[in-house]
Amino acid sequence: MQKRDKNKIIYTGLMLLCITGFWVFENFYTPDTYSYPEESFPKNKVPPFFIPSSTTGAIVEHEHFMLSYNEPFEQAEWVAHILKKEHLTNDDRKRPYFIEDPKVKTKSADWCNYRGSGYDRGHLCPAGDRRFSEQAYNETFYTSNISPQNADFNAGVWNRLEIQIRQWAKRYGTLFVVTGGILEDGLQEIGDEDVDVPKYFYKIIARGNPENLKVMAFLLLSEESTKPLRQFAVSVDTIEAMTGIDFFEELDNGQEAKLESQIVSDDWKF
Repeated sequence: MQKRDKNKIIYTGLMLLCITGFWVFENFYTPDTYSYPEESFPKNKVPPFFIPSSTTGAIVEHEHFMLSYNEPFEQAEWVAHILKKEHLTNDDRKRPYFIEDPKVKTKSADWCNYRGSGYDRGHLCPAGDRRFSEQAYNETFYTSNISPQNADFNAGVWNRLEIQIRQWAKRYGTLFVVTGGILEDGLQEIGDEDVDVPKYFYKIIARGNPENLKVMAFLLLSEESTKPLRQFAVSVDTIEAMTGIDFFEELDNGQEAKLESQIVSDDWKF
């Protein structure tokens, strides 16, 4: 047998081995998990009236938050969680590694996409809202719960908004919070998996029961600002128009239309 023929056999064998390895990885690889049942901390289930619609159908429910993953943008289009007064502890938690979300069927983006990009791995459900248990805290480090954020924005006005929401939880009690980036065509992308970098981020906060909800919505450009948070208040309708997501689809249509068209900041003490 000639040397050329031997090389062809070797190359063919290596290619088949690579193809087989890739197939095994795609079909049998299971990412690590932070999700384990905890008897002392019951599941914080988001009520149906506050679960937004999903443009992708890829809804994932963890013990302490839920999300809708948007694979083309390699991040969640929304993350929803409950924030209670008793959740607000100062427990010292060891910061875990960012890992892929084992419940996202298409696999959430690897954290390495962010390395060297110049962008923070910005939490959508804040780790600071989940210090009350190790599992709740660690779950926020699934890569399905992060989005590329300008560092000054993440540590600045975005952090101010997260702190304000915690203050509201102390004052008013249980809050429902949904967060996401505005995912649209033409965004900058980072990493080998082309993770999109949102230009805007939003939060919608509600309190009360379905018959008497108080709602606030915020839309922020992803850059630092010293403006008062009140100046970033928008209607829910504004965010729905930008995202294609229906945020209170389970409510009565008349009530939903009224809530989503207004900006009523007087119901919230800044």
